[in-house]
Amino acid sequence: MGRIVTALRRRDIDIWPDPEPVSASDRVSFGIIQALEQQRMVPGQRLIETALASQFGVGRNAVREAIQRLAARGIVDLSRNRSPAIRMLSVEEAMEVLEVAEAMTGLLARGAARKFDHTVHRGELNAVMVELANCEMTRDRASFSRARRHLYRALLDICGNRELDRLFSAIHMQIVYAQYQSPYLQDIRFADYRTICEAVIAGDVKTAEAVGARHVKRVRKVVLDLAASLR
Repeated sequence: MGRIVTALRRRDIDIWPDPEPVSASDRVSFGIIQALEQQRMVPGQRLIETALASQFGVGRNAVREAIQRLAARGIVDLSRNRSPAIRMLSVEEAMEVLEVAEAMTGLLARGAARKFDHTVHRGELNAVMVELANCEMTRDRASFSRARRHLYRALLDICGNRELDRLFSAIHMQIVYAQYQSPYLQDIRFADYRTICEAVIAGDVKTAEAVGARHVKRVRKVVLDLAASLR
């Protein structure tokens, strides 16, 4: 088990949603996404080229390329006459993201349960569950970000659906979680991730799809409640 967890940690960067950075601009774009997931950056935050270049040890051209790439993915807003910023979602936009996420998460869990092979996949998924359990105790944001990425990377690998693998990274859940923060939402994620893994390991296709979709429904309710409290 220890060897599996170590192997996972060596893949901290080579996981969903981004491949291992191989260029300066890759390093910047991946770093911005990580910072957003770990709440070191927040929606609406301005992206200053000089500061990012210094932070990541790259030239300003690499920063511009990374910002353009993230803008194409809908993570960065390039409004005219304003500096680039992490995109903010309206409540309606957040609901649209979650509607897509619900369908795709259910599909992912269903596909992983159908393809699950105890001999091939059990060790990796067990390691992910141990990693998530450790994060639940420590509540360390960076560790949770890595564990969540490991979970989805493992499920995508088990599912083996190349089109789903390609599309899953386009869901802007990073922005939703960064914009709508709640300790209760964190508890939901820990509990639901464990339930999804258990259904996948059991090979229960119907339950896996249901709990995958239910997870996003529960997130939607928390987001709506938070949005209502801010009005």
